[in-house]
Amino acid sequence: MDIVMSETEETNPVVLKTGVVMDPIRDIKTYKDSTFAMLLEAQRRGHALYYMEPGNLFAKDGQAFAMMQQLEVRDNTSDWFSLTPAVSRPLDELDIVLMRRDPPFDMDYIYATYMLELVEKTGTLVINRPQSLRDANEKFFISNFPQCCVAMLISSRSDLIREFVSQHGHCVVKPLDGMGGESIFQVSDTDMNLNVILETITRHDSRAVMAQKYIDEISQGDKRILVVNGEPVPYALARFAGKGDFRGNLAKGGSSKGVPLSERDRWICSQVAPELKKRGILFAGLDVIGDWLSEVNVTSPTCIRELDQEFDLNIAGQLFDAAEAKLKK
Repeated sequence: MDIVMSETEETNPVVLKTGVVMDPIRDIKTYKDSTFAMLLEAQRRGHALYYMEPGNLFAKDGQAFAMMQQLEVRDNTSDWFSLTPAVSRPLDELDIVLMRRDPPFDMDYIYATYMLELVEKTGTLVINRPQSLRDANEKFFISNFPQCCVAMLISSRSDLIREFVSQHGHCVVKPLDGMGGESIFQVSDTDMNLNVILETITRHDSRAVMAQKYIDEISQGDKRILVVNGEPVPYALARFAGKGDFRGNLAKGGSSKGVPLSERDRWICSQVAPELKKRGILFAGLDVIGDWLSEVNVTSPTCIRELDQEFDLNIAGQLFDAAEAKLKK
């Protein structure tokens, strides 16, 4: 196995090594990318950085490896990274691995968590815990906190969903494995397109989806609350739908502004955070509309950079404080 040591590693053998599994870094928007914020913070702390795309992970004889590239990041929008040539290295050489691949949550994603679970057993800290990435589906997971949620149904059966919509009148239906507002439909019991929407989203009753009672307070913003090691950041990013849309997703052209957490927001966090911490989910994003929890994001939550800029925070710093404390135990 060819091992190439960086200059930092050669001169300081106790430097922490942080790897990131992410989608192509060349395609990110640095001004709003939370993974980039994490990498900047790790580099500021003197960590040696290693870059991997999901397809670079592999397992051999019970050990996890990756084709890794040493990474340097720069906080600008035109020339933000440098990479060395890829070298095959055992993942257990790393102290921390950030798993930041975006959904869809497909079988390739699951296979990546299997490989990361192999390295986690050696003592490497994986953020977030691979088993929890599999178990805590970002839509389904809120079923553990019904006291925080509006009426909801998860089913692949169109007849049950139609009955639910008839009962509640105005609803949202969405797939369980999407992100960024993809394939979310607003429906009502009088909607002439309801049948075709349900046929499409359930793939003719073969795929489970979530239906939720529509929350009118969406007009006041879909709040993203970040939770770091069980503690909520004191401000949320309220996201507002763009013109001609109802989805409060920045990826769909929405706008945003930071707001302090309300008493209800903090109560919701108090209900969810202990379970996150128990499952080894160090970094999560709770989506709250009005008084209600709508999703718990654990794969690649965003909004660090927006909140940092508006309120002079260092959320990635909080995350690495927690990670480094765990490594010392």
